[in-house]
Amino acid sequence: MTVNKPLAGKEAVSGTRRSVLLAACAVTLAMSVAACSGATPDKTTTKDGFAQAAQKDGAVTVWVDATRVPAAKQYQQLHPEVKLDIVTYDGDANGSNYLQTKVQLFNRTGKGWPDVVFSSQNNEATWAVDAGFAAPLDKGLIPAETLSGFAKGANDVCTVNGTVYCLRNDLSQAVLWYNAPLMQQFGYTVPKTWEEYQQLGEKVAAEHPGYLVGDAGDSYTPEIYLWASKCEANHITGPKAVTANTGGANCTRMANLMDGLIKNKSMSVSGVFSTDFAKNQAGKVLLMPGPAWYGGAVFKDTLKLPEKTIGVAPIPQWQGETEPSTGNVGGGTWVLSQHSTHLKAATDFLKWVTTDNAYQGEKSPGFPAYAPAAENWLKAQAASGYLVGDLGALKDASAQVWPGWGSGQYSQESIWAATVKPGLTQGQTIVSLLPAWQDSIVKHAESFGYKVSQ
Repeated sequence: MTVNKPLAGKEAVSGTRRSVLLAACAVTLAMSVAACSGATPDKTTTKDGFAQAAQKDGAVTVWVDATRVPAAKQYQQLHPEVKLDIVTYDGDANGSNYLQTKVQLFNRTGKGWPDVVFSSQNNEATWAVDAGFAAPLDKGLIPAETLSGFAKGANDVCTVNGTVYCLRNDLSQAVLWYNAPLMQQFGYTVPKTWEEYQQLGEKVAAEHPGYLVGDAGDSYTPEIYLWASKCEANHITGPKAVTANTGGANCTRMANLMDGLIKNKSMSVSGVFSTDFAKNQAGKVLLMPGPAWYGGAVFKDTLKLPEKTIGVAPIPQWQGETEPSTGNVGGGTWVLSQHSTHLKAATDFLKWVTTDNAYQGEKSPGFPAYAPAAENWLKAQAASGYLVGDLGALKDASAQVWPGWGSGQYSQESIWAATVKPGLTQGQTIVSLLPAWQDSIVKHAESFGYKVSQ
């Protein structure tokens, strides 16, 4: 669960400041009313758990990444009475921290905050609450019955000291994607254990060189493989506490597996969104562990594989494991600004974009975090005819994400990208890079004020 310190005393301080100013106005009648009220121009009344800005007419400013632009445009089409100002940004992809940097600027200048923001990261609440940006949602803005419809644990990353400050977009649980025609052509069976997966990778390298059973070239690689292996590299244990032990057995077993497959070239280090991968390896994918959104974003839109090619199975488990576990890649969150001057319209958009079947149930590229929409999403995926076979593994995996990998204030993706990925491209092994990964995690966590247990 994401936890953080409460905004202790922030509203009280704000209220005291207003009281002092009002008293000054009463004594000094010559002082203009505008000057007296101007010290906190955007806070006029406390409601729904926070001091709200004066409400105005005008456009609702929505920040989204490129993938979520269709969602905002669809809302605009279905609600012509609401004016949206749709702004595209990087969505904080790969831990860019663009949103946090801009909010810091807006806080200094006292203007510029968007009304609603989508982030591809699940850790925005770790700073957005203390920064006075994220509005509490379960104090009156979003009905309890709506919140209860989200999958169990979906909004844990949005919950700070028992209050919900954002809504999860999708779950992004990892599964095992496979090329059904190729598996049948080669006479292979989809592996159920990591041991079987490793053996199949070795067999593919010997019998069908050039074909792939996975990819380790993306910044979120550890969230697929090492998270699923229960590697305790990112266990958030308190508001500012984390356990990081990349040398543990659960880490090294997966690192060794991946190193072997990288060495025999049945696992790529190119990255699925790289030009090289799409050009040279798209038709060579036999198996691919990856998140729920791979079906559309990777296989259909990026690699452009034909329909009835890709199927989905449970991610492998280690022999002897009694409880299935998997990882999670992104999913993203929607944040409502407490500075919004269009709260009614902004809240309506927030609720629609996270729960309505028109988008989440029918057009969302990822597995919806809102359970009723997820059911419709699975039906829509099956009806589209693109994927082949039973899609039940997606639903099952949504409840199997290992809880021992948290969402801290720092980005594991950016750490891996800077520490491990360059070494892989230079021929180093993951096992050999685990100590450097550990050191980098510790330094990043401590720089954000975390106490690190190793």
